[in-house]
Amino acid sequence: MIKELANVIAIEAGQVTVTSQIKSTCSGCAQVDTCGSGQIAKALPQAKLTLTLPYDKNSGEMLKPGDCVVLALPEKHILSSAGQVYLLPLLGLITFSALGQWLLKQQILPHELYALGLGITGGYLGYRLAKFQQKQGKHSEKLQPKIIEVIPSINIVK
Repeated sequence: MIKELANVIAIEAGQVTVTSQIKSTCSGCAQVDTCGSGQIAKALPQAKLTLTLPYDKNSGEMLKPGDCVVLALPEKHILSSAGQVYLLPLLGLITFSALGQWLLKQQILPHELYALGLGITGGYLGYRLAKFQQKQGKHSEKLQPKIIEVIPSINIVK
């Protein structure tokens, strides 16, 4: 499970809005002072990510603005999603390029540009297939972060 801390900023009918600090991976490296990417990460302000998640008030602990929550995503769903997004366009490109080269060798295609166009078309079709699969309801539900723990806000009264 991949976990992240977030703060509750609003609760509305059936939904909770949380915000989380986006962390740069450049801040933890030993070369951060001499690396160009590290210098850019230092110069730019840290951004925040805001998510609106479904929330059932009857399902457990009551949330209120200011509470800290732990969000979680199953790692296997993230890896399978990344595999689809990267591999399907690449497989389409390679497959259609190989087909284009074969058609060129058989002298069915008159010029190499047609084989090149066929390869680019295969890459685009792989991209569209990956995009279609990512938008499927069952798949996108698996990639929805879930609140697994609530850390209540502490109000200090003087």
